[in-house]
Amino acid sequence: MVLTIDRRSLVLGGGLGLGALVLPAGRGLAAELLGATGFTHNVASGEPGPDSMLLWTRYVPAAGDDILNLRAEVALDPAFTKVVAGGEVRTGAYRDWTAKITVDGLKPGAFYWYRFVAPDGTKSPVGRTKTLPVGPVTRFGLAVFSCSNLPQGFFNAYAHAAARADLDLWLHTGDYIYEYGLASTREADWAPGRKEQLLPATEILAIADYRLRYASYRADPDLQRLHQMAPMVALWDDHESANDSWEGGAQNHQPATEGDWTVRRAAAMQAYREWMPVSEEPWKAYPIGTLATLYRTESRLLARTKPADIGAAFKAADPDAALKAFRDGVWRDPAATMMGTTQESWLAHAMKANAGAWQLVGMGTIIGRTVMPKDAVDWLRPETSEKKAAGYRNNIRAAQAGLPMWMDRWDGYPAARARLLTSAQTADADLVMLSGDSHNAWAYGLVEDGRPAGVEFAGHAVTSNGMEGDMGADPKLVARGFMAANPELKWADTSQRGYMMVDVTPQRVTGEWLFLRTVKARDVTLAGTHRMQVERGRRVFAT
Repeated sequence: MVLTIDRRSLVLGGGLGLGALVLPAGRGLAAELLGATGFTHNVASGEPGPDSMLLWTRYVPAAGDDILNLRAEVALDPAFTKVVAGGEVRTGAYRDWTAKITVDGLKPGAFYWYRFVAPDGTKSPVGRTKTLPVGPVTRFGLAVFSCSNLPQGFFNAYAHAAARADLDLWLHTGDYIYEYGLASTREADWAPGRKEQLLPATEILAIADYRLRYASYRADPDLQRLHQMAPMVALWDDHESANDSWEGGAQNHQPATEGDWTVRRAAAMQAYREWMPVSEEPWKAYPIGTLATLYRTESRLLARTKPADIGAAFKAADPDAALKAFRDGVWRDPAATMMGTTQESWLAHAMKANAGAWQLVGMGTIIGRTVMPKDAVDWLRPETSEKKAAGYRNNIRAAQAGLPMWMDRWDGYPAARARLLTSAQTADADLVMLSGDSHNAWAYGLVEDGRPAGVEFAGHAVTSNGMEGDMGADPKLVARGFMAANPELKWADTSQRGYMMVDVTPQRVTGEWLFLRTVKARDVTLAGTHRMQVERGRRVFAT
């Protein structure tokens, strides 16, 4: 039995305990959860290699031991007339009944079908996956997703991508789930019928909470279908733990009332690794033949230093002088890091070793420089609160000193940003950054030391509200204003949801932003698209 949130059937698993079931969702739903058994959340694959693949499922037994074995089968066809690989994997309540196994002995660039078999002989749904190619490759297609806030909309981007036949791989750059409870989202922003599908309804803090949140997300039929159709390379950003997280804390974590951050961080990381088709490796490179290398990075929980605090400058007696002192001091701290020196060194060496191929770097947050345009306050909706408007005015003031609008992104860590882009230039890399986080769509021509360093395709959200929530002005006017204020920014859309399709050939990389007509109902109709491309060796967008 595979449960879906359309049936309001979500699974906790035997490892959570009865206490976790006393939830705002109600005792009736809790009783239904207790009775859910079998293959509860379909299947998934990830961590692709030329001859290997990681396979995932979740199986809850009706009764018996707290530990059991599942058998994985990999075949050349969906009818499993010729099983070519597989193995056994152990799971239990201790890992929320999720199971992951890496199978070897596969052929490169080939489609496979897989399933799991339970001790009682029942079989999981069948998934399809594809290994990475070797040697010369004429084309490779991947879809890029980020920022899927379940109460705010339906996962139409996942449904649209899952139905395509021209994609080889999914890349999720983070905010796959959100830690917020319903109270953190305006009721006006909820999609009809979605709030009932978010469990728990409160902010998640403990391991039981994180597991239940993944269970509610992974019960969505469109997300299940996405995972079922192709492998995913996934990396976390902040909302898989807490907003604006870093190694030692988060904006949305208050130790006095929410406990030790290290305990919450460990819970978030454990649940992610249980529920996602990912390995335990913190970062990794995926070779796509001689065409490209895709990099999965980690820039949140393992080594990121605390963002520089610009807030005090706005409260100083002379804010402009304080902003300049901040710009020339704390903001430029060379010890500030997003990835940590070990990962920085790994990526620099990897780009050198893979010279001659496209370097596709998956990243949680945007690396392009972005300051707030001076006219931004004039674009706000009339009903915008004074507190929010003051924040925009502060960002405009900071921009006059050359400071970015978001300290939580790469341009809040300018020394680390310079190191990354300089390493790409030193490696003579054809660098393409693939990022998310902002909820809106952006294209940047990255510059370091006055020279092109690569391009960035920054993706919009699957559902999460973007800048249009604050802006009453025409989105085209807003986009033009941002481009005028930011030399690296070559294009933007600040009002639509969807996903990116990235098409890689030896001659060029083409990024296409696909915009869904709505996320407030199940609807895969497109409202429009936008394409941009970079040619081999140019490191700037083609005009």
